[in-house]
Amino acid sequence: MQGNLPPEAQEKIEELQELQQTAQQVAAQKQQAESSLTETENALEQLEEIDEDTTMYQEVGELLVHTGYDDATEDLEEKRDSLEVRVETLEKQEERVQQQFEQLQQELQQMLQGAGGGGPAGPGGPGMGGD
Repeated sequence: MQGNLPPEAQEKIEELQELQQTAQQVAAQKQQAESSLTETENALEQLEEIDEDTTMYQEVGELLVHTGYDDATEDLEEKRDSLEVRVETLEKQEERVQQQFEQLQQELQQMLQGAGGGGPAGPGGPGMGGD
C-alpha cells in the first residue's frame, strides 16, 4: 500500500482486505442459501395444494424421475431443514467476520494514531515532513 506505513500497519490493512473478501464470499453464499430455502418453501407450499395421487417427477441431474407424494414431501422437508441450518451457520460466520473486521479496524486506527501522532488527515505526500 503506502511506503510510509509501518510494516505492522500494512499487515493489518492486508488482513482487513482479506476479511472483506471473506465477508463478501460469506454474504454471497448466504444469499444463495436463502434463495434456495425460499424456493424449497415455495415448493412445499405448492405440494400442499395438489392431490396426493397426482403424478409427480423429481429432477435428478439431467433426468426427471417419477416420485411419490410422500417421497417428494420428505425430500423437500429435509432440504428445507438443511438449508435453514446452512443459513443460520452463515449468519453466525458473517457476524464473526464483521466483529473481526471492526476489531482489526480499531487496532489499525490506534496503531496509526500512536505512530503518527496524527489527526484524521490522510496520507502526506512525498516531501512532506521534516521540521
